[in-house]
Amino acid sequence: MARSLAPLAPLAFALTVLFWPLGCTAGQAKPEAAVNTAQPVGTEVATFAGGCFWCMEPPFAGLTGVLDVTVGYTGGHTVHPTYEQVSAGGTGHAESVQVRFDPHKITYKALLDIFWHQIDPTTPDAQFCDHGTQYRSAIFYHDATQKRLAEASRDQMAKSGRFKGKIVTQIVPATAFYRAEDYHQGYYKKNPIRYHYYRYRCGRDDYLDQIWGKDRKRAD
Repeated sequence: MARSLAPLAPLAFALTVLFWPLGCTAGQAKPEAAVNTAQPVGTEVATFAGGCFWCMEPPFAGLTGVLDVTVGYTGGHTVHPTYEQVSAGGTGHAESVQVRFDPHKITYKALLDIFWHQIDPTTPDAQFCDHGTQYRSAIFYHDATQKRLAEASRDQMAKSGRFKGKIVTQIVPATAFYRAEDYHQGYYKKNPIRYHYYRYRCGRDDYLDQIWGKDRKRAD
């Protein structure tokens, strides 16, 4: 977030700003295989899209009951897409996160609540400074129960009065999920300066502070 940039050395920050373009971008890498969504007994999986996947991983990672979080691509038609293909906007995929969790320790409903606290659900095919269908917000449900809970949570958000526009976040069936290149996994930990600068310049945190105030569920 913006406030975490203050103690950084001026030279390091200046170099970061100078040589790193604004946007959820990174270097080339080989495409990854689709993730098998069949889960071990006692675990479940949730899949969300909320714009740049760098920003959607931290809110779920480390939560009690969350076993792992994978960033990747889903919802499109291209098999084994690369980051470059997805970011160009022609694959139909959205940058997404897949959360594997223990439902006895954290519920899908709780994950939905965290999801809504990270996005602007009123902008179609965009999130903050990133535009295109690859940055749409969506909930990809894995069964009838998840669909019902997702729709109920959307309706609750719509009635909350927090949002000025209509909620356009998609609620659609989960399809093949493709793990993003290793460079993107845990990006917020590997490149914290670039990550926080990106969040700050995109206005994500300012928007979320305005919408949620003291009730905001923050992402570190």
